[in-house]
Amino acid sequence: MMKNEVPEKVREVLKEYDIKVLNIRTESYKVKKGVWWIGTPSGWKILKQQAYSAKTLEFILAAVEYLTGNGIKIPRIIKSKNGDKYVLLDKTCYVLSDAIKGEKLNYSSNENIEMIVKELARFHRASHGFQAPEDCKVRTHLGGWINKYREQVQKLRNYYELERSQSSHTKFGEIILQEFPYFYERMEQAIAESDQPPYYQWVEEVNQKGGLCHQDFTAGNLISDKAKKIYVLDTDSITIDIPLRDIRKLLNKIVKRKGQWDLMPVKDILMWYQRENPLKSDHWKVLKPTLLYPHLFVGIMSKYYEKREQSWSEGKYLQRLNEMIKLEKSIEPVIKNIETILPCQS
Repeated sequence: MMKNEVPEKVREVLKEYDIKVLNIRTESYKVKKGVWWIGTPSGWKILKQQAYSAKTLEFILAAVEYLTGNGIKIPRIIKSKNGDKYVLLDKTCYVLSDAIKGEKLNYSSNENIEMIVKELARFHRASHGFQAPEDCKVRTHLGGWINKYREQVQKLRNYYELERSQSSHTKFGEIILQEFPYFYERMEQAIAESDQPPYYQWVEEVNQKGGLCHQDFTAGNLISDKAKKIYVLDTDSITIDIPLRDIRKLLNKIVKRKGQWDLMPVKDILMWYQRENPLKSDHWKVLKPTLLYPHLFVGIMSKYYEKREQSWSEGKYLQRLNEMIKLEKSIEPVIKNIETILPCQS
């Protein structure tokens, strides 16, 4: 299919909506996923082809409705002629929503970072009390961190042992042989410190009271409109989990752009979050092992040995590995002094 060619199924889906289509522009398209800009007399709309089942989509849509009902701005979903929130064609779901005019946020200033952090905190606060509908397929990571960590550690240890058994090594492999023991020790320590009452108590609180994580709450998924109101985009990965999942991911995103960890910026981020969505002292105790676990190192090592980035050269893998190692090791002063920057809340 040519880049700008529109699949016929998209035109079939659009017939199910009471809109006049002026033009269609493909943003991205794969076999199971697609995004199209739909030009209409009332402005642009976004049509998304979903990669998951209708029952999973119903969970996501219920979460979005709950969040918007509690003040989070998310692009309005346009209903079909039949009043449905999505169209099902050939066992594939499609969702049409408004396109938001505005500017995407970035991490270029402390003011922007503060806006992003506070919006994440409001997102989590707005999710309090969410309970998934009984007939949907719930997406959740709640309570699964420890097992996930252990699976990753075993997988990476197998890659390390395989590398050790080779008679010759790539430059990437040589670095893994040198660095893996350090990161293995960190992973084991992080698991031991995570596998404690504060984590399980927080899991139980969310299980009882409800709560959501976005999973990709990044600057690129936030738009500020003319009125300076922030809209949250790409809720496709929304899940049930403790808020720390999003906090850790956002910290990693910010730090990757800064190039290293620094104590005071992390303190500011935690303070901004705490002002909008106060967490208990026991909640914040889970932060240290979460940061100690080397997510970025795990990610690049897994990608390399599983060859998940087919377009990457050996040189690019090597560059990313060195960047992630430098970044991960720069966190040591933060871990050592983390008690001095955690927000206080009884």
